[in-house]
Amino acid sequence: MLNKLPSIGLAFWVIKILTTGMGEAASDFLVRWLGSVPAVIIGGLVFLVSLAVQIRRRSYSKWVYWTAVAMVSVFGTMAADIVHMGFGVSYAVSTMVFAVGLLAIFALWWVAAGDISLASVTTTRRELFYWLTVLATFALGTAAGDMTARNLNWGYLGSGLVFAAAFAVPAICYRLLSVSSVLLFWLAYIVTRPFGASFADWIGADTNKGGLGFGFGSIAAVLTVAIFVVVGLQPSQAKASG
Repeated sequence: MLNKLPSIGLAFWVIKILTTGMGEAASDFLVRWLGSVPAVIIGGLVFLVSLAVQIRRRSYSKWVYWTAVAMVSVFGTMAADIVHMGFGVSYAVSTMVFAVGLLAIFALWWVAAGDISLASVTTTRRELFYWLTVLATFALGTAAGDMTARNLNWGYLGSGLVFAAAFAVPAICYRLLSVSSVLLFWLAYIVTRPFGASFADWIGADTNKGGLGFGFGSIAAVLTVAIFVVVGLQPSQAKASG
């Protein structure tokens, strides 16, 4: 099986951050519009279908891949919110649980394949580990962003600025230090979730909740268009290099 993941560059990170913001805004909009149970059911079904299409393909498709990522973003947000609102688990506890779960997935992936780099994802089993990891990073990032914004009282903007600075750290280390590029990639990947989602919350949330009040539906629509534009400009045959 050929590697079905995109190459890692500036465009990759731009699209990834856009999907995190879109997923946060779309999830909040759908839950308010449809109700939590219908929104989760519909989001889960679309997520499973998009992921199945990606896994069944034998070569890379930018549209199939980024659709799957976008739906992971939407459903990952819902999953983290369900843990808090549906089961009453605090953001601090859910952040810790998702972090431990992510580490466990990394450990299992390493034991099973001996490599957790994107370039090595050339079998169905490794691709399943990859997508399970991606889903866990979205859930972890959602919980962490909500924890800093609400429990630590940083607010959406404050959280976004902190995670933006944290996102820059792996890039600086990659340029200046001899640190594993695979480790730096995954650290940056994890941080993109609360980075993009915090700014989406800040722009879309009501003013009485610390936001600008533009509405989550509007933000989701704008970010979806932006994703289509940036993805459309990318090569159709880019392959993973990280």
